[in-house]
Amino acid sequence: MTDVKPDSVWGAEMDKAEHEQTFDGFVAATKYGTIACVVILVLMAVFLL
Repeated sequence: MTDVKPDSVWGAEMDKAEHEQTFDGFVAATKYGTIACVVILVLMAVFLL
């Protein structure tokens, strides 16, 4: 994450490391999912037209 918040903003019940790991996983899944869609569309354009 680009914005680092002071520890006082994070509540006691919040696990900062788990939150950042989940966020990083979401960003990676979005990035690779977008790349996969672009590759599929390019392959469709090449082989179906």
